[in-house]
Amino acid sequence: MTFGKKRVLIVDDSAIFRRFLSSALSADPGLEVVGAAADPYEARDLILSLKPDVLTLDIEMPKMDGITFLKILSTQHPLPAVVFSSLSARGSQYALQALEAGAVDVLAKPSSGVFGNDLARELISKVKAAAGSTRIPRPAPPTSMIAYNSAINKSLPGQIILIGSSTGGTEALKDIIPVLPPNLPPICIVQHIPAGFSAALAKRLNELSKLEVREAVDGDVPARGTVLIAPGDMHMILLKRGNDGYAVRLKNGPKVHQCRPSVDVLFESAAPLVGNKAVAGILTGMGEDGARGLMALRNAGSKTFAQDEKTCVVYGMPRKAFEAGAVQRQVALGDIATHIVKCVAGTAASAR
Repeated sequence: MTFGKKRVLIVDDSAIFRRFLSSALSADPGLEVVGAAADPYEARDLILSLKPDVLTLDIEMPKMDGITFLKILSTQHPLPAVVFSSLSARGSQYALQALEAGAVDVLAKPSSGVFGNDLARELISKVKAAAGSTRIPRPAPPTSMIAYNSAINKSLPGQIILIGSSTGGTEALKDIIPVLPPNLPPICIVQHIPAGFSAALAKRLNELSKLEVREAVDGDVPARGTVLIAPGDMHMILLKRGNDGYAVRLKNGPKVHQCRPSVDVLFESAAPLVGNKAVAGILTGMGEDGARGLMALRNAGSKTFAQDEKTCVVYGMPRKAFEAGAVQRQVALGDIATHIVKCVAGTAASAR
């Protein structure tokens, strides 16, 4: 074993894909592939003998599926995992179930059998983030927000809520969006997620929430009581519509910070339009996407926040934004919904 390298165990029933994963991960000097298993039963024995730091795990396998294996691991031998799922509707649902079961992140498994450099780069990035991630307890739901309802109903025309998130963000959003009241100004979210999986995420959040949550479409008009989630692999841009309204434009432009959708693309498009009428925040995630855009929003007069280190699965994006001076307040995950409501109602303190 080379000191300092993160030890990776590959679990996949496809021998071809195991070879690709091994080759891609071994090319990075910070990673060491210590073994490969064709099914969870084989993986169980290798985990005990090889003591990996992180897993890559296929969801759909014979003998035992990846979700069941994750649930067993979480009680007996918890390990961070990056899961692979197909882009089918069923695969998207499985991906969300895997994240609920404790997976750190998800990647789309190519159906063509062609594995390119882009997938290799994304794989390395996500495996490293997973290896350095933190397991956090689920926060208790916030207390009643009824006291703020009257103030929210009188919120300024043109108010909007903007959120960016990445690794760990799908579960963080489940702790925030479902407890928000239905009379909030519109919410636009960029979550780093593969194409095809964002619709399933929106559907799941919609089922849990008082707000209407859906995947954004080009030309959408953000409205009070609605949440628009950027589609995977599409940038979301905010445009002016009338005196106090906005519209959403989707585009397949170059990746920003190796991300599409990018938080910076949304935030930077919004900054000159929203002025002091936005509440904007960055949740758990890897990298620096969103820091520059959040700074632009703060400079425009918007209220800004970031998830705090203790409750982040990966304290990367929030750290970069905080260090850049873009964050007015760092907020624990369990307090973010209340903080957003207080910002909209005009009762939140803004001290950094």
